[in-house]
Formats: sequence, C-alpha cells, structure tokens
Amino acid sequence: MSGKFIVVEGLEGAGKSSVIALIETLVNAKGHKTITTREPGGTPMAEAIRECVKQNWQETVVEETELMLMYAARAQLLANVIKPALANDTWVIGDRHDLSSQAYQGGGRGISQTTLTTLRDLTLKGFSPDLTLYLDVEPATGLARARGRGELDRIELSGLAFFERTRARYQALAEQDDSIVTISAMQAMPDVHQQVKEVVEQFLQ
Repeated sequence: MSGKFIVVEGLEGAGKSSVIALIETLVNAKGHKTITTREPGGTPMAEAIRECVKQNWQETVVEETELMLMYAARAQLLANVIKPALANDTWVIGDRHDLSSQAYQGGGRGISQTTLTTLRDLTLKGFSPDLTLYLDVEPATGLARARGRGELDRIELSGLAFFERTRARYQALAEQDDSIVTISAMQAMPDVHQQVKEVVEQFLQ
C-alpha cells in the first residue's frame, strides 16, 4: 500500500475535527491525495451501525453488543474505504480507529483484553495506522466542550467515571506504542495545532 493512514484519537471535546482538517491541509500541501473517515461510520452500512450505537435505546445496551457493533462498522470501513484508498496512493485521515475500542470498551466498559484482541485479530488481521495522534483532555473539560456543541449521545452520557477510565487506558496504551504521539488538548487550540503541525511535518519527511 502506497498511501498512509493517520488517525486522530481522543475523548469528546478534545478538538479532533479541527486537527483532522489541519492534517489534511498539511498532507495535501505535499501533493498527496487525501480522504477523511470517521468511526463508527464511513460507509452506508457503517453509518447505520453508528446510529444504532449512539441512539438512546429504551433497553439496556449490553457492553458486548456495543463492542461488536463497533468492530462490525470498522470492518466495513476498512474493507470498503480505507484499504482501497491506501492501495490507490491516497492518504487516509481517520477520526478514530481501533484505539478507541481499546480505550472506550476496554478501559471505560471494562471488557477483557482477551475479548478485544480476539475481535481485533478477526476484523483487522494485523492492520494498524502508520501514525496516531492522541489528543489528551481532562474528561470534565472535554464533556463541557461537548455539551456546548449540543445534546449528548448515549456514549457521551456514560458519566465522568467512565471517561476517566477511558482516558487512563488511552494514556497507558499511548505510552506503550511508539506510533502514538500524545498532544495535550488542554492547551489553547493554536498551541495544539502548532504541535500537530510539527509532528505531521516530521512524519511527512
């Protein structure tokens, strides 16, 4: 595959959207074609799964159900969008990928690593991003920013303790993986963007 896959991760309110736009601009400036994706979502079927995941159902959503839906959507996106784009020399900039499931369902929901690894191996078969930028934000701050954008969805309503566990797992995983770069999203956005620019420009070299 001649294209590259760059992923932006972080809790709600971390500022992923503006960072993705910046990365796209930087990559385009080097003459590369780009597309952006989001997870869950990105194909007709995966978008339907996204709505299913985020909706506030009048029943208990089993944690394993949530996890399997996430991987079902990811498998569709990978097969139908990400891999074909990379094979066509197009760079893919993703709003979330597998690290989200490891952090949200693994850290936040407490699903076992054995279960996560089984689903990851089944659906991704060793595929992983070339670079991941993890935007680290304190949960209370991120949720306040998210509320400012409008009504929260089912996952965003999971509670502060859930997001604290999720953040802790994000941080632990980032420390273990050299392909993940942590950037503090508690800074002013111009400072965040400057750090992102430095990381991406170094990667582009």
